[in-house]
Amino acid sequence: MRKIRFREALREAMSEEMRRDSSVFLMGEEVAEYDGAYKVSQGMLQEFGAKRVIDTPISELGFAGIGVGAAMNGTRPIIEFMTWNFAILAFDQIINGSAKMLSMSAGAFGNPIVFRGPHGTAGQLGAQHSQMLTNMLASVPGLKVISPSNPYDAKGLLKSAIRDNDPVMFMESEMMYSDMGEVPEEEYVIEIGKCDIKREGKDVTIVSYNKMMKLALQAAEELEKENISAEVIDLRTIRPLDIATIIQSVKKTNRLVIVDESWPFTSIASEITFQAQRYAFDYLDAPIRRVCGADASMHYAPNLVDQYLPSVAKIVTAVKEVTYVS
Repeated sequence: MRKIRFREALREAMSEEMRRDSSVFLMGEEVAEYDGAYKVSQGMLQEFGAKRVIDTPISELGFAGIGVGAAMNGTRPIIEFMTWNFAILAFDQIINGSAKMLSMSAGAFGNPIVFRGPHGTAGQLGAQHSQMLTNMLASVPGLKVISPSNPYDAKGLLKSAIRDNDPVMFMESEMMYSDMGEVPEEEYVIEIGKCDIKREGKDVTIVSYNKMMKLALQAAEELEKENISAEVIDLRTIRPLDIATIIQSVKKTNRLVIVDESWPFTSIASEITFQAQRYAFDYLDAPIRRVCGADASMHYAPNLVDQYLPSVAKIVTAVKEVTYVS
């Protein structure tokens, strides 16, 4: 099977859906003339023209609102934010507009729209450009939240997101755009709301998503050297959350470690912890452990960035603690 980059998988998903459905269009900062800030939309202006690949001013609130209105009127917009950090400015349109539209209109107006772009840390970008906003968006009824970890999942899930009739938050990572992965040339989609077991194991369940999946899988390899068999689950979709797959795994392994780049307070890891103890309490042989980002703003200094973020070593330590290995 061919291998392509993460950014290419996203481009293929958007282009294929735009060829399939004339109501789909892409709008955002630098998506057209510049071929995308991260070259995700490279070549799309040439194929689809300026009416369907639209450059916007640096005004997230403004073009997010245009997208919400367009979705109310029969189109399927893809709104690209250069970073979700900037999308905080657009939260009024996303949360008070897009998420609530179907309910407020008693079903008269849907909002089939995808908001997508990178989030989380990407190195030395400081406090204002390194935030994980997944938990904030996932807390809002009416929104679906997706955060893939590899090119294959990214393409299949983005195609499903574009076809979905609800607003979808598609959370990527700047650090993954060059990642290579196997992606079929033939048509496929991935169902929204389903976890994927990336590695089977019997001693402990490790749950993660987005780029933290790389660390989770690396940690599983290190643990295997010490005869600890880790089952690694990729959430893929944050909301709706496939808690059933996680519970089934915990009932087998009896231990759970969650790796989440987010701040620990009210994180995705917190919600999974609650649901796991609710539905699998009698199966747990050790307290659930979370490996999260620090409960602080991100720093700029490389040594402090390393201290802030989850790491393979931190995951291995957490697993050993729940498996009683010193």
